[in-house]
Amino acid sequence: MLSFATRTASRSLAAHSVANPLTALSRRGYHENIVEHYENPRNVGSLDKNDESVGTGLVGAPACGDVMKLQIKVDENGMITESKFKTFGCGSAIASSSVATEWVKGKTVDDILAIQNADIAAHLKLPPVKLHCSMLAEDAIKAAVADWKVKQSSKKQEAA
Repeated sequence: MLSFATRTASRSLAAHSVANPLTALSRRGYHENIVEHYENPRNVGSLDKNDESVGTGLVGAPACGDVMKLQIKVDENGMITESKFKTFGCGSAIASSSVATEWVKGKTVDDILAIQNADIAAHLKLPPVKLHCSMLAEDAIKAAVADWKVKQSSKKQEAA
């Protein structure tokens, strides 16, 4: 028979596991990197999409319903000074967005085009069924750069 102390400790641990989403998600096989970025996402929000220095990438995955908006703010030297995201989707999509916004800051526009979904997936330790989330993040980065480049072309044409 279990002692009173052991039974009490077991109940406390069980109650903590239910109350603590980190533990519950971890038991479902999610790596702590995913859980950390889901529970504490970085750079959530929006930048002014009408600002010429802001590129906006909006992508979605029809199969699962995830939608990701990632924005970059680029200075006159082509460096990313700020990045924001809004994602409607699962925890892995939110975590992928959060990581992407961290990774692009301080890099050049050309450098961020080298970020691949496999890098994000490896960092987060995404399960195979969630790899599409890291693909969305890569696509959102590329779409944000493409939008910024269109704005820069328009700006140059207006100046000419």
